[in-house]
Amino acid sequence: MKPAFSCIIIGVICILAFFLLKKDPTRSVQYIISKPKVILIQPLGNFDIKLAKLNLKALSNNHYGCRLLKPIPHFPASYYKPRDRYRADSILKFLRYKYGPDTLVIALSRQDISTTKKLIKDWGIMGLAHSPGNVGVVSTYRLDRNKLAEQLYKVSIHELGHTQGLPHCPDTNCYMRDASGGNPLNSEKDFCAKCKKFMQLKGWKV
Repeated sequence: MKPAFSCIIIGVICILAFFLLKKDPTRSVQYIISKPKVILIQPLGNFDIKLAKLNLKALSNNHYGCRLLKPIPHFPASYYKPRDRYRADSILKFLRYKYGPDTLVIALSRQDISTTKKLIKDWGIMGLAHSPGNVGVVSTYRLDRNKLAEQLYKVSIHELGHTQGLPHCPDTNCYMRDASGGNPLNSEKDFCAKCKKFMQLKGWKV
């Protein structure tokens, strides 16, 4: 086979793979399980360290490398005074440049966080992450106080799923379902089969 023809064939395969993954990110062309990145759990402000340790333990059951960092102050520039909130997108921006690309960082906050959603400038949320990316942030502000540790884990694993490239899932029992402005965490049981396979290919033990 001539080199020029081989390059054309490879190019066509790459283009097809790109459009398949764009249409459905859970369709993976990987045949070798990815090496998982280390997860850094970063408490912000006066976040409850005992709760952070429970989250560390829960995430460690699904991942080979998790570390709990010392608390750091909220980033002042992320504060949105009109609503007494912190802008989640600004927090992600700071985290992205604070840590290296070989890690996954999930920040934990007790404060209300928000982002812009379509025409709504300041939309309150439970969590946000770059998808795909290496940073996410979770707030306990909107979680059920009677099930705080459980719900914190579910939001954390949801945002970490986004960092791996998972979109929202239509399965209402899946960790990757869209909260749609509410708190549907009690109905979430696990990753659905499709999302679970995707995470396993990324090196997660889910």
